[in-house]
Amino acid sequence: MKIGVLGGTFDPVHRGHIMMADEAMKSLGLSEVILVLAGQPISKMKEKLTSAEHRLQMLHLAVAEKPYLRVSAMELERPGPSYTVDTITELRKKYGSQDELIFIMGWDSLAQLPNWREPGRIISICSLVAVPRPGFPRPDLKILEKKIPGISKRVVFLEKPRIDISATDIRKKVARGESIDRLVPAPVVEYIKKHKLYQGQQEVK
Repeated sequence: MKIGVLGGTFDPVHRGHIMMADEAMKSLGLSEVILVLAGQPISKMKEKLTSAEHRLQMLHLAVAEKPYLRVSAMELERPGPSYTVDTITELRKKYGSQDELIFIMGWDSLAQLPNWREPGRIISICSLVAVPRPGFPRPDLKILEKKIPGISKRVVFLEKPRIDISATDIRKKVARGESIDRLVPAPVVEYIKKHKLYQGQQEVK
């Protein structure tokens, strides 16, 4: 099988995340995509995240009608900061060598890959698919190749979806009392309302 892996804090999960997974499924012929909920990513150690329980519940609601999208809480079960290399290594042990792992990421994240923990090991365990992020240029493979030898043969670039949706903007909209119906799956919108998430956050000042 070809298995996609899409990690994130999903605070909250939005239509852009789902579209990334759907496009990767269609373009690469994936069997399924695993949405891995991050505990506390090292890149966001200074940020206050919504409780893992709420983020996990929203993720389950978002994929409830998409059986090919699976939710994993493996990073929540592992103590300490979340590192992609540890997650990919754990998934490789789980699925074995017969299945292909494909890590889905935005162009912006790919550009930062040299700064991640053990990027060379990451590309030795899985291949990569890079999805456009509006406002971010397509990374230069020649530059990446100098920093991570071999990456040129391990990454596929997609040209869509080009959806400019930001979880930060969604949180701000909620705090201002604005509609997020077009940005977030309907069950997640209702969950946010029910639990009064993102209301009165300081970041909107």
